[in-house]
Amino acid sequence: MSRVWTLGALGLGVILLTGCQPVASPLMGIIFNDTKYGYIATTNTAAPKEGKACAQTILGLVATGDASISAAKAAGGITEVAHIDYSAHSILGVVADFCTIVKGT
Repeated sequence: MSRVWTLGALGLGVILLTGCQPVASPLMGIIFNDTKYGYIATTNTAAPKEGKACAQTILGLVATGDASISAAKAAGGITEVAHIDYSAHSILGVVADFCTIVKGT
């Protein structure tokens, strides 16, 4: 009986630890995180178009999405990149998303 309890406690511990899923960000907010930050800028100053691509996670157990630069370029119909930004959102580490934002022509 104690072996079953130990395995159950271990499983619960793993779930609780993965529930605090951090998302890539220059700042860490354990309760709430809503940040946006720049990554790459080019000499191309024209940026009339914007494309965004995101990936999400739930409890750090399931993660889906395509937050690649290629996906963001396709979403905005961009062929020449002016700059790339990222955004991160997380609530209590339960749900989180990470987005790539590409601007260009």
